[in-house]
Parts: sequence; C-alpha cells; structure tokens
Amino acid sequence: MLDFQRLTGLLVRREADVDLPTRWGSFRLIGYQGRRDGKEHVALVKGELRGPDPVLVRVHSECLTGDVFGSQRCDCGPQLDVAMEMVQQRPAGVIVYTRQEGRGIGLLNKLRAYQLQDQGQDTVEANASLGFRDDQRTYDVAAAILVDLGVRRIELLTNNPRKMLSLGAYGLTVVRRVPLQLAPNPHNQTYLRTKRDKLGHQLDL
Repeated sequence: MLDFQRLTGLLVRREADVDLPTRWGSFRLIGYQGRRDGKEHVALVKGELRGPDPVLVRVHSECLTGDVFGSQRCDCGPQLDVAMEMVQQRPAGVIVYTRQEGRGIGLLNKLRAYQLQDQGQDTVEANASLGFRDDQRTYDVAAAILVDLGVRRIELLTNNPRKMLSLGAYGLTVVRRVPLQLAPNPHNQTYLRTKRDKLGHQLDL
C-alpha cells in the first residue's frame, strides 16, 4: 500500500502561504513546487479542511487562453469562476490549480492544436496529429497537494470520470461527483461534444 504522506514529500514542496482577497471572497493561497519537474502549482483554500466532513474540491488544469483571456473555445475560464464561487458558499473547500496547459501538452502545442482544429479536426484528432494522447494530464501532484492540506474525503467538482478514478488511486475518497456544466456557446459546442463522445465527460448536451 502506498505511503501517501511519503509520496507527498516526494512530489511537492510547500513554498508559501498568503491571504488572497478576490471578488468571490477571501482564500488562503498556498504555493507548491513540484520536486520532479520544478513546476509551480497553487491551492486556493477556504476554511478548515481537516474535519470529518467531505471537502468540496476542484482540480483545475491551467488554461491561459480560457482562465486569463476569456477564450470561448473551451469552458475552462467559466468553470474556474463557478468553482471559486461554489467553494466560497461552503464552510470549507479547495481549488488545486495545476500547471498542465492544454491537457498536458503545453501552451504552444495547444495553439498548434487550435490551428489543426481550425482546419477541421476535433481536439482529440488534433492532439493525435501532434503525436500526443487525447489527455496527457496526471493527477499525482494534485493528490499530493490535497494530502498535504489534510484532505481525505472529497466532493469533486468535475465532469470527468477519469479524474475521479485517478484521485481515488492516490488514497483520496471521492464521496460524490458534483457536476460543473455550463451552457455552451457557438464557439465551443464541437469541443464539448468531443469531450462527451470521445473523452467520456459526463455532459448533458
């Protein structure tokens, strides 16, 4: 059986812990550095996470175009906004923000995939054309951060069953899935259908 506390020490190192007032409310912003690749990740924390009740958790992969620039090609930015609002409505919750741009292929490759999508490929086909799997993300770092924060039982904000299975493999108990579905727009309908039909995301479209 995995020693999850030891695994945490091997994967991440806590580097900073500050208050972060936002338009949704105040969070603790805790910074981590990945020990294997040096990437910097953060956790937005609300309330006390070490109690017996399950904690509302969103594991969110970085999306510069959606989270920062408001791209409508995906649903990432609105999902992050809703997650921050929902966490603030609970006594406790956490958003783990991991540096896995473009489902793990990186920013420039994501833009290259966008070029292929503009030529008629869907997001899965574009990744394959570039030599990548449909989803290259891993969740060991996110799990390690949650363990470091004292989280063991979670209500997971996601539409992605793979994410639930991956976190469970690292000793976290996913008590239930909390859907995070937003209305599609004209620019992301094909993207969302592809996530549903080819990646198994639980979306009602």
